[in-house]
Amino acid sequence: MKKVIIFYAAYGGGHLSAARSIKETIENNYKDIDVILVDCMEYVNKMVNRVTTKAYAEMAKKAPRTWGRVYWHSQKGPLAHLSTASNKVLSIKLNKLLKDFEPDFIISTHPFGTQMCAYLKKLGKLNAKIATVMTDYAPHDQWLVFNKYVDYYFVSHNGMKKKLHEKGIPNEKIFATGIPLSNKFLLKYDKAQTLENFGLSPNKKTVLFFGGGEFGLGKTQTFKIFKSLVESHQDIQTVAISGKNPKMKENFQNLVDSLDKKDCVKILEYTDKIPELMSISDLVITKPGGLTTTESLASGLPIVVINPIPGQEEENAEYLEKNKVAIWIRKNDNVEQILNDLFSNPSKMREMKIRARLISKKNSTKDICKILFEN
Repeated sequence: MKKVIIFYAAYGGGHLSAARSIKETIENNYKDIDVILVDCMEYVNKMVNRVTTKAYAEMAKKAPRTWGRVYWHSQKGPLAHLSTASNKVLSIKLNKLLKDFEPDFIISTHPFGTQMCAYLKKLGKLNAKIATVMTDYAPHDQWLVFNKYVDYYFVSHNGMKKKLHEKGIPNEKIFATGIPLSNKFLLKYDKAQTLENFGLSPNKKTVLFFGGGEFGLGKTQTFKIFKSLVESHQDIQTVAISGKNPKMKENFQNLVDSLDKKDCVKILEYTDKIPELMSISDLVITKPGGLTTTESLASGLPIVVINPIPGQEEENAEYLEKNKVAIWIRKNDNVEQILNDLFSNPSKMREMKIRARLISKKNSTKDICKILFEN
């Protein structure tokens, strides 16, 4: 029986979601594989993990431009060297788990897990094959530290494969499979029943609006865009996801109540019904995290991008704009005009939907597993 460890880290939700999707696919399709899921940073040092994940969340929320500078500076120079040096030290603790479990494959959805394992392999303390799964739409050099000792790189698109090759990674190591996606996005849903389940009308266009979740990113701009939706004269209905942010939910609800729009706006907290909601939606408005972007493309949805975190999310937004599947609302844009122009142009919406399906990779998780375990 083969043994597989999947490492992730809790800096944003995408790394864990990608890891869970891979684990689910392995368990459902490969009976001869023993697989475990581990938060690599939590395992090696709980205190460091708590401090760094909280720092990431607070910086992304309260000082996004500062986070952007950290993101860019961590590719080269002192900050990059500090990160690599830290992971060398932390890998000592990780080595105990690897010795006990003796994996044949290590799959990492976060660069720190890759770095620690590749360093151990460099020292001759590890023989497992290492697979890195990148969870955004542009590369970052932290993923490539000790790349000589990494056997597979799974990336979101061919342009990213080209960029990695230009950085010296052999083509035979790079696979443009797409970002891992839950199997729920491969299922067919009854549209009429799903609309009824959420109390929505079959005669209106449906907008799925992500409000930023627990971090409340760009809350002023988020509320402004939500207000434009609620006040729109277009024949639309909105499903607003406030996530783990009770303050945002309260603000949304107060606005809906004051405008008496309860019939055309549904406000939800955290929900595990995103695949169903995307299957009935005509448009998604969201910050461009790697996971939500992948899910939206797989669902064939045009995207309106709001509040990208400087760094990886702005790179995701640029990719979406370049491929004409998204409109990026920037700080001083006329939100109402942009949304009205979009809703009034069904041919543009259709074109964006077609392009989304063309660049989506719905079978990404299965393809990753086939490459790893069937070749």
